[in-house]
Amino acid sequence: MRFRILGPLAVAADTGGPDLGPGAGEPAITAARDRIVLAALLLRPNRVVDVDQLVDAVWGDHPPATARGQLQTCVSRLRRAFARLGIPEDAILTDPVGYLLRVSPHELDSEVFARLVGQAGEAAAAARWDEARELLRSALDLWRGPALAGMGSRLIRQGASALDEQRAVALEDCAEAELNAGREREVVAELTDLVERYPLRERLRALLMIALYRAGRAGDALAAYRQARQALAGELGIEPGPALQHLHQRILRGDRALAAGLSPGTDPPPPPPPRTLPRGATDFTGRAAAVTRLLDAIERAPAGTPVVRVIDGMPGSGKTTLAVHLGHLLAGRYPDGQLFVDLHGHSERDPMDPGTALTTLLRQLGVPGDRVPADVDERAALWRAELSTRRLLVVLDNAGSSAQVAPLLPAAPGVLVLVTSRRRLLGLDGVQPEPLPALSAGEAVRLLATVAGEGRVRAEPAAAAEVVRRCGYLPLAIRLAGARLAHRPRWRIADLADRLARDRAVLPELAAEHRTVASAFHLSYAQLTPAAQRMFRLLGLHPGEDFDSYAVAALTGLSHSEAEDLVDELADGHLVEEPVAGRFRLHDLVREYARQLVAATDGEPDRRLAAAGLLDFYLDTANVARREIENTGQRGVETGPPSRPDLVKAAATSGREWLAAERRNLIAAVRCAAEWNLLEHVWRLARAVWRSLYVSGHIDELVETQRRAVAAAEALGDEQALAVCLNYLASGYFRLSRPQDSIDCLHRTLDLWRRLRSTEWEARVHKNLAVAYTAGERYPEAIEHAQEAQRLWRRDPVPAHLTAMPNSLIELARLSILTGRYADGLEYARRIMLITRQRGDSFTRAESLEHAGAARSRLGDHRPAIALLTAALAMKRQHGMRYGEGDTLNELGRAHRAAGDPGAALRYHHQALVATRGSTDSAGECASLNHLGAVLADLGDPAAALARHREALDRAARAGHRTQIALALAGIAHCTASADPEHARNYYLRAVELLTELGLPERDAVGRALADLPAGPA
Repeated sequence: MRFRILGPLAVAADTGGPDLGPGAGEPAITAARDRIVLAALLLRPNRVVDVDQLVDAVWGDHPPATARGQLQTCVSRLRRAFARLGIPEDAILTDPVGYLLRVSPHELDSEVFARLVGQAGEAAAAARWDEARELLRSALDLWRGPALAGMGSRLIRQGASALDEQRAVALEDCAEAELNAGREREVVAELTDLVERYPLRERLRALLMIALYRAGRAGDALAAYRQARQALAGELGIEPGPALQHLHQRILRGDRALAAGLSPGTDPPPPPPPRTLPRGATDFTGRAAAVTRLLDAIERAPAGTPVVRVIDGMPGSGKTTLAVHLGHLLAGRYPDGQLFVDLHGHSERDPMDPGTALTTLLRQLGVPGDRVPADVDERAALWRAELSTRRLLVVLDNAGSSAQVAPLLPAAPGVLVLVTSRRRLLGLDGVQPEPLPALSAGEAVRLLATVAGEGRVRAEPAAAAEVVRRCGYLPLAIRLAGARLAHRPRWRIADLADRLARDRAVLPELAAEHRTVASAFHLSYAQLTPAAQRMFRLLGLHPGEDFDSYAVAALTGLSHSEAEDLVDELADGHLVEEPVAGRFRLHDLVREYARQLVAATDGEPDRRLAAAGLLDFYLDTANVARREIENTGQRGVETGPPSRPDLVKAAATSGREWLAAERRNLIAAVRCAAEWNLLEHVWRLARAVWRSLYVSGHIDELVETQRRAVAAAEALGDEQALAVCLNYLASGYFRLSRPQDSIDCLHRTLDLWRRLRSTEWEARVHKNLAVAYTAGERYPEAIEHAQEAQRLWRRDPVPAHLTAMPNSLIELARLSILTGRYADGLEYARRIMLITRQRGDSFTRAESLEHAGAARSRLGDHRPAIALLTAALAMKRQHGMRYGEGDTLNELGRAHRAAGDPGAALRYHHQALVATRGSTDSAGECASLNHLGAVLADLGDPAAALARHREALDRAARAGHRTQIALALAGIAHCTASADPEHARNYYLRAVELLTELGLPERDAVGRALADLPAGPA
């Protein structure tokens, strides 16, 4: 044998060669981590051990960040060690999810041991006791001590403990074979030693008592029973089991049949303990965390009480598979039997009543039919009495309710009950649930590999990942998908992935003979009350990924309390998930099933009415919530009272938080309204959510919704709606650094408002055009539109200018500072602050503080400038104004630099770069890079400064930001002036040319730097 784990880990140079493990010369594998990895692979020979398990085995609960890399190093060292020993390096295969060690049947001692024990069992069944004894002796001779002795890894010890248990059982079997072969005198000494080593194994005690009794030592046999009783009481607080007690009584009676041996016809041995567990899944995959958690919970359960664990989860999540797998893992701890009963709580048959279930369980225990009481309560009492003296494992599968399960639960210790159910069994007191979620992505791929073939999955990892994702990581769905692949060897996995594409129904593809995912869902759906069934179907109409109970009430037309009760019923039945308290979602495949049901069951008018109710709720609530973040003067979507004021008032208690939580649903609602051709809802929803998307930086979604809104308004022929939506579409283009698209939209908007004779909106659009032209670095046109906005506000006879005028003043302040008119900029900012102090407009007030600080900094008042800018930054962060935060940070950095504090300037510019990088503010990112370059140059690091300016130049050139191109050119010139003044001169000249063209004040400083360069060669 090459590998030995029945004792200390050892590796031999070749089959049958000398050991090279501990205690046999120089160890071949010396590194502790390498030995743990090898042991883990040998515990599961010829099977893939996933990386997570290996990492857990080596490092336990605290793996380093580099664990996977170190694991690869361990495997590489093992392969090199194998090569030195003449073992092929490819004995360890790399799999996408882990590693596999190829071992022939004769190469691993644990495999040889298992084969010999199996052969001995066959010989014993045929009463060939001498042959059984010799085979078991050969098997036990393979052991050199406790399995994998000396290894402290938790997972290794778990596997080693299972092997040690097999050894103990083989010792018992061997002793029994010796007794049956008539060698009781020879085996007494060995059994005495074994009982001392395993004092709590009742079977060993029984064999010792029989051997002593047959050897004519009845007194010693009775003494052995007393010692057993003391050991069990002292260690476990229990009496000996019924088999040992019965043997004790026979010895007390002087039973001649027992003394004569166990030959047929005298006193046949008791029937074997019942084992009715179904065959475990040979390809059981994943669920490592759940298995470990359940095993630990069972191990830590308080003594003296039965242990009950409920495994619940949605249809197809693998509850029964897990319970049966656990049953087989734990069978050795429950020697009096392992029982299984399907309660049919969710099946095509009627649920099994508790009385029938009790009869089934009692008959499995061997209780004759004539002893089973007719009365159900008496039947339950007999069941509890039978369990009181046994160590049993019971699996109650597919439970439908707490009432069905409660009479079947034991009252005495020594029994483990595993219950599986699609429902949360809330009525079982003191029972610990184990909710079973979908598999992780890695577990799902491994399961697909075990069913469809590891080679196929290894060849197409991306397609395999897509298949399991489309299966929603649901074990049943993955098994059915894998079965289709296994029976279609010519298919690529990519072929199945194409069939499961998003634009096709998935459920019809997930079927194998009579097994389908849809039928599994139907069994749960059929158990719902009619009201819950209707709710479940209508949830198929919800366009988002998650929802709260207020949205469910709006969708179904129910009161909030009724909706809460029904959604709880769905959640208890695992047809709805609750990932976060108060928010619910449907699994992808469950959602598809609900959509199929609602399309087949509910008529189009009912579906349309439900969808409209949901859209009304989202629109009405968004209109209330947006008031927290919009200027009171922002108009353009006048609506009547909410259709469900009870829901709107309760849902929108915090408008800002509600808009953030429901953002994806609001975007989906716009799409849903378009699909139902509810055009008014389309543009009004887009308008209501605009500001939230704008300030939170979700600009792609803003543009998508406003495009749909423009199309809806055009289809309605509603010029006012069209003008509103074009205005907000322009804001999205502005944030995406597409100023010309923004300008085009705004000119269309301006024409519409002129035709509609709205001076207020004309002024707003002129202000917006000023912003867009500023973004396009067309400052004269920007100033012209900002001034026109101011002129219109002054002319407007209504007091709207009190709320809207600051918007154009903001642009005038910004433009004044940009073009070097700092005193004007400060005056505009002060006027804005005066107005906003009366209005309480946080956004506009933050902007005014920023412009006032920027102007004062440029005028040399650095300390008050920094205070103003710090207040502006705090206000923006307090109110979630993500857009523009980079500008404020850069202004703070600029002010600190001007005040002679380059260290603080560097920190603020770094923060500005983080705030703008990866956002839609590419101009702000370029500005941050140029500012960082300037500060780094001040700090005497020209190389780092040059790198920042060059990065800014590259990004600004790609985006077309001419101001930042000019400043990057000037920065590069500054960094290279001493080394290459002629090269720097060219950069300065290009920068001055651009800044002059743009009319920006920085041209003066750049011009002076150009003039200071040493003269070039004549």
